[in-house]
Order: sequence, then structure tokens, then C-alpha cells
Amino acid sequence: MKEKLERYAIFRLLAALFRTRAVRFIIPVAVIALVYIEGSHELKQIHIGQTMRQLREMPKPAVLLILATALLSVAVMSGYDFLIRHHFRLKVSARTTFRYSWISNTFNNILGFAGLTGAGVRTLLYKRSGVPAAKMGQAVLFLSPMVITGLSILSWTVVAGIFPAWELFAVHKWLEVAVYGVGLYLVFFVGVQRSALFAKWFNRGGERIPFVTVGASLGASFLEWSFAATTFWLISRELLGPVSFSETVGLYIVAAVAGILSMAPGGLGAFDLTVLMGLQIMHHSSDEAMAVLVMFRLFYYIVPWLIGLLLVAVDFASKGLAGTGPEPEFLSESSSGETECPAVKKGAVPAPASASSCASATASTSEGSGILNAWQRFWRWPGQYGFLTDFGAWALGKLVLIGGLMLLLSAATPALLHRLRFTERLLSLPLMQLSHLLTVLIGFLLVLLSRGISLRVRRAYQLTTLLLWAGAVFSFTKAFDFEEAIFLLIVAFMLWISRDRFYRESAPVTGRLLGFWFLMTTLIALSYYLLGSHMLDGFFKHLPMKPRNRVVHDMLTPHDYAITAALGLAGAWFLITIMLLLRPYRQLKLGASPEELDQLTLFLQKTPGSYLTHMLYSGDKGLYWAKDGRVLFGYAKSRDKLVVLGDPLGPRELIADAIVEFQQYADKYALTVVFYQVGEDYLSIYHDSGYRFFKLGEEALVNLEAFTLSGKRNTDLRTVNNRFEREGYTFEVLTPPHTAELLQELNAISTEWLDGKKEMGFSLGWFDETYLQRAPLAVIRSANGQALAFVSLAPVYDRGRTMSIDLMRHRKDVPNGTMDWMFLRLLLWCKEQGCARFNLGNAPLASVGQNKRAMREERLASLVFRYGGRWYGFQGLRRYKAKFSPEWEPRFLAYPVSAVLPLLTVDLVRLVNRRMKTGG
Repeated sequence: MKEKLERYAIFRLLAALFRTRAVRFIIPVAVIALVYIEGSHELKQIHIGQTMRQLREMPKPAVLLILATALLSVAVMSGYDFLIRHHFRLKVSARTTFRYSWISNTFNNILGFAGLTGAGVRTLLYKRSGVPAAKMGQAVLFLSPMVITGLSILSWTVVAGIFPAWELFAVHKWLEVAVYGVGLYLVFFVGVQRSALFAKWFNRGGERIPFVTVGASLGASFLEWSFAATTFWLISRELLGPVSFSETVGLYIVAAVAGILSMAPGGLGAFDLTVLMGLQIMHHSSDEAMAVLVMFRLFYYIVPWLIGLLLVAVDFASKGLAGTGPEPEFLSESSSGETECPAVKKGAVPAPASASSCASATASTSEGSGILNAWQRFWRWPGQYGFLTDFGAWALGKLVLIGGLMLLLSAATPALLHRLRFTERLLSLPLMQLSHLLTVLIGFLLVLLSRGISLRVRRAYQLTTLLLWAGAVFSFTKAFDFEEAIFLLIVAFMLWISRDRFYRESAPVTGRLLGFWFLMTTLIALSYYLLGSHMLDGFFKHLPMKPRNRVVHDMLTPHDYAITAALGLAGAWFLITIMLLLRPYRQLKLGASPEELDQLTLFLQKTPGSYLTHMLYSGDKGLYWAKDGRVLFGYAKSRDKLVVLGDPLGPRELIADAIVEFQQYADKYALTVVFYQVGEDYLSIYHDSGYRFFKLGEEALVNLEAFTLSGKRNTDLRTVNNRFEREGYTFEVLTPPHTAELLQELNAISTEWLDGKKEMGFSLGWFDETYLQRAPLAVIRSANGQALAFVSLAPVYDRGRTMSIDLMRHRKDVPNGTMDWMFLRLLLWCKEQGCARFNLGNAPLASVGQNKRAMREERLASLVFRYGGRWYGFQGLRRYKAKFSPEWEPRFLAYPVSAVLPLLTVDLVRLVNRRMKTGG
């Protein structure tokens, strides 16, 4: 029965994890994979070289016309934002509305995921203009059903034969069904727009939607899809020659329907394969079809998105999306994804159990909160995307990344012949070849440095700025590629005007992160080589004349591409390694020095400690003194987090400001602060600082003033006490300094108890002679004087009122009840010493997630507590400590909203299970 319950608990755990993560993304990922598997035949016929040749030889006037139409296609999407601005009476200027629209719509086009990205970005942007997230939640829900109405209108034009797609339907009947389905959506939309149910769910105040608003939404959506279709036709006409406007637009409409139904970002996969098949049915080659796709994605998706990144970067540089000045991201309103919670502030609803509940609490006070809350719970909106916490810096980082990839792509693709000849007249061939190699090296370095830019690391900014200028110069000297040079100079200018915001000294670098970036850059290097070496024939074989120019022949060989890729990758990693070795990370103190421990002793003579304070003497934790030395944090580093052990020590009125000061200290190194095993006293302060909570368990505290061996309830304890006294066992408490002989004897007990297992640390003591010399030791000896068990005590530094247990060890063959007698005698001894309370330690996961409305993670922890006895005796430990009739105090984990709790749990487990080096 127990095994069945354990299997059921594991199944529930996996099911919940699957529901929270995988379901939200499995549909688009599966569709993309399926589409590309099914379309492998079409994809194999594509020659990248010929495709690139077609793109690079497009006439400039045609490029400008297509670009203008594509940008106009994105601009008309602002009609959505102007609609919600008017309907919800948002106090945002027209200029700001247009800018917010451009940014959110282009990000949504690139990342997609059922409109989730656009919703999150909109909420973040409008929040900077004072629009509450709850109100934007209603606005986004109001907007969501309108977006595809224009495509639905166009679907009817396909059905009516205005823009025919019959040949495509004949090959794939499901496309015809899909078009009819999207067409019917218009009927559904118009039918429910004026209904009371729609008004209750989606409209502010529950009022019916005015006819003017319905018409405006249909018009905005129709213009968006119509201009997009026109952009597609212009590209097709330029690359394919004279093509039928009606057939080309019909193909686009059908492909857009397939892309919408796939839910993938930008319709990736379904849209592309439908276009490939449709253009081949229209008697165009797969290379020509691929060129149309690449150009459409470039002009309609990537170029507008780059403009959106620049708009974000400009805002970041001028006033900042994270507030004014180079303040850390945790001080930003948007950093935690929090929403202002007026209902809680006014006392209209009880304070939420976690910081993330604030948006839900606010939304629950308004009309239509049911569907809003359900939508937020499923998608974890608006905090789904962590990059939104520091949007401006993230945008700059992506601009640098794109700049690096652009340099590599430019170096991998053959330059235009007339540019090569022009550059050869000005420069020598060796200089051009050196410029080509340095361009590749700079490209790899920019890719690697982009993360440092997103994290606002000062040294990354300095080196990146230099590389951008150098990359612009070498783009000219390599093959007169002025387009790349202009883009790099624009990015360099954006970095320069944002220079004051790069304040961090360094950022954490883990082995896993290095492995990821090494794998990514290796794949980029391989792609560079394959692109450069295998596309030459496809690039040149369709030219009227074969290239006979010496510079072309000498610069464009597969051997050169292989050498350049290897040298560029190796050189970039060599320079990055030197930077990592020389980074100023050593300023972050990861252990306490003997001088700091002496300072800790003086501090505790004036300031009360806590149940975990004695662990600071182990030396594996750094000590941070805030508020001019009046508040103390004991912390250790785990990956990208500084984990504080227990609550800060110091006057309560200084704690809030001290937390901000410590967060600023951690933020200089791109680290976040987590508080481990905190009590209830400071929860409101943590909440105001942007933290959520997870209950870790309960602390067992025995009231020594009420503790006695008399009474029926303590019969078992009296029996144990009488038996051990009768058999001649002795109990003694030894105060430091301890003799070397005693410590050697106890070390033998500890070694036998460990039985080859590794010592734990951080929140647990371990056998270290220097550490054990700081507190009393309780020892049980047999009748013949042999030490059988020992316990190290941990003073709480509250003027002797409380004592806590620390290290517990015993031999394997001790009599039953030995540790019961140890605890019993410790309680009596501490009572004799005048202590009021004794801390028996923590019972992990005790009383966690028992309420059915508790956090999902805590309910999962409750299953582990009940059915995880095979791995750890959670229930047994709590029952054991309950023998001594303790009072139970809860202990919590306080973590920032941006942290992912499962990953944080892994970091904490690793921290507790590793021994850190002592000393400074």
C-alpha cells in the first residue's frame, strides 16, 4: 500500500510539473517539428547559395519600396493600441501609444506563443506610464479576440474566389477546412461582441461594446493583414517576376491561417511550408520560394523588431524602463513582475500569501475577474518571460548579439563582385583577408559579450564598444559592406548614450553556462563554415559570367572558411577566458576571515542573535555589514544567488533599508538575494521588498519553564531516564576550551556515524575542531567510561534565554533510547542553567501545503512529506521531536519573484550538501 501511495505521489508531482511548464509550449514546438518532418522533401531542394544570390542582387529602389510597405504594415497595428487607449481611457500620449504598440507588436511577431509575448510586453510598457497591470490585463483580454478578425475577413475572400487558392486546396484538403474555420470566426466574433457575456468577461464595467468600437477593431485588423499580404506580394513580384496579385495574396492568406493555427512564433513552420508548397504549385523553384520566405521574414519580422529594440534602447538610455538613473533591476517596478495592489493597501482584501498574488488580488475586485485570473494562472502572465525584468538592457544585449551574428553571416556569404573589385583597388589583398579574419573574430566576441551587455557589466560595455567600432571599420576594409558598418555604429552609439547604466563589476559564470555558450558558439562556427564553403557553387553558378577576378578566387575557398572559423572561435574564447580570469569577482567575500569572526563576537554582545546565528562561526559564510555595521547578513553563494541564512540581525527599524543595501551589493555582481529559513517576524518587510514565500517546515521549540518529567504524558521519558541511570550511563556538558584528547575521541564517533558520507554545511554544523571550540559539548558515556554519543550546542546569543542543538553524532551500536536520553538530559540541564527555551531543530516540510488553497508548489511538497519516507524520514522526524511536547514555529524561504522555485530548490540542496572553504 505504501509503495502504491509513493507511486501515486510521484505521478501527481510529474503531472503537476507537466501541466505548469510543458503544456504551454508543447503545442507550437510539436507543430514546428511535425511540419518540418513532413516538409523535408521541399527543404532538401533548397540551395542556400542561389537564395543568397537572389537576395543580395535585389535593386535598391525595390528594397526601399518593400521596406516602406513592411514598416507601414507594422505601423497600422497601432490601431489596436489606440483602440484600447480610447476605450479604457488610458492616460497615455499618442506618441507613446504608437511607440508601445510598435515594440509590443514586433516582439509578439518574433516570439509569439499565442500572443503571450505581446501581452507581457504591453503590460510592462504601459505600467511605466502608470497603467495598472490589472487594467492592462482587461485591455489585453479585450484586444485578444480582435487580432485575427482581419484574417477572418480575408479568409472569406479566398472562399469567394477573389483571392483563389484552389490548387493548394486540392493538394491539402485540411487547408481548405482551416480557411473555412477561420472565416467562421468572424461570424462568431460579431455575434458575441454585443452579448452580455462578452461584456462581462472582456469589457470594462460590463457595458456592451459600442458598434463604433466593433467596427474600428475590424478595420484595424483588416488593415494589418492586408498590408502584410501586400508586402508578401511585392517581395514575390520582385524575386519571381510577374506574378498574379490575386493568387499570391490567396497563398499568403492560406499560409497565415496555417501559421495562426500552429500557435508557433510568427507561424514558424506551418507558414513557411505552406508558402513553399504554394509557390511550387505556381511553378516556381524551391530556391525562389525560399528567397521569398527569407525576404518576407527579414522585412516584415526582423527589421521592424530591430527598430523596436532600438526604441527600447533609446527609452532605456534616456529615462530607462527600470526607472531613472543606473539603479539595480530589483529597485525597478517592473523587475519583479509585480503589479500595484491598491486593494491590498486599502484593506479591501486580505494580504496575499505571496508577492505574485498581488495581481490576482487586484483583479478579483473588478468585473470579469474569473476569466482574467484563469488566463493568468495558466500562462503565469505577465511574469512568464524573465527578460522583461530589465527590458532596456536586454534589448541592447540582443542588438549586440545580432551585430555579431550579422558580421559572421556577412563573412560567410560572398560579397558582391563590384564591391570586391572596388575594395581591391583601394586596399591590398592581404589586408582584405586580415579584415575578413578579424571580422569573424569580432563576430564571435560580440556573441559572447551580448550576455554581459544584458547584465549591464561595465567591462563588457567597454570591450563591446571597442569591438563595434572595430567591426564597422573591418566591414569596410573586407568588402565595403557599409550596411553592416552602419548598423554596428548605431549599436555603438546606443551603448554610448547608455554608458552610465553599466554599473556592475561582474556577473556569475557557472560551468553549465560556459558549456552552453561554448556549444552555441561551436554550432555558429560550424554553420559559418557550412554556409561559407558549400554555398559558393550555388551562389555563382547562376551568374552570366563566372568570377575570374583574383581577389574573389583567393578569398573564397572552403579551406579558408575552415581556418577562419577555427581561428575566430579559438581567438574569441581565448580572450574571453582571459577576461574571466581577471574579472573583479574576488571582491565578493565568500567566507569570513578570523578578524570578521572577532567582529561578529563584538556585534553579538550588543545585538541579539537567532537560532542560526552560531552557524556564522563555521567560517563558510560571508558577513556583510549594512547600515554602518548595525545590521548583519550571513550569506553563501550558490550559482547566481546569495543565500542569506536566517533573518538579518539588527534593529527592526533598520532591516528594510539594510535589505535594499545588501541587494545593491549583490546586484553589482548580477546576483540575486534569497533568504533561507526566516521566521514570521519580518515577512511583511520581505514582501515589501518584492519577495515571495515558500514554507520550509517548522522549528521545534521546547518551553523549558513548563517542561517536566512528571505526568502521564511523559511516562516513556521517565522510563528511559531511569533505565540509563540504573545501568550506569553518565551525561556531562563540557564547556570550551576542549582538550585535544576529547576532540580526538569525538572525531572517532563522528567518523563512524558518517560511514563514508560527506559532511553537510551552510545551515548545519560539521565536525571542525575550530568551530567546536566555540560552544559547549554534551557527551554520553557508558558505565566503563567509553564515549557513545555527543551533541554540540549552539547558543542563540539572546542573553542565555535560548539554547539550540547543532551537531549530533553517535556510535552504531549504542543502546536503544540513547538519543532520547541525550535530549532529555539536555533539556533538564538547560533548565537548570536558567534557559527559557530549547530549540530541537527543524522538521522539514512539516505542516506544508495542507490547505487545499495553498500554493501549488507547497501542495506538491505536502505529497513529498507524506509519501517520501523512502528517501527521507520527514514524518518520522517530526513524530520524534513531538515526544518532547514542543511548540512549532514556521520557517520560510523568501525568494524574488524572478527566481524559478524548482531551480532555486536545486541550488539550495547543492549549497547545503557542499562544504565551502573557510577563511577569507
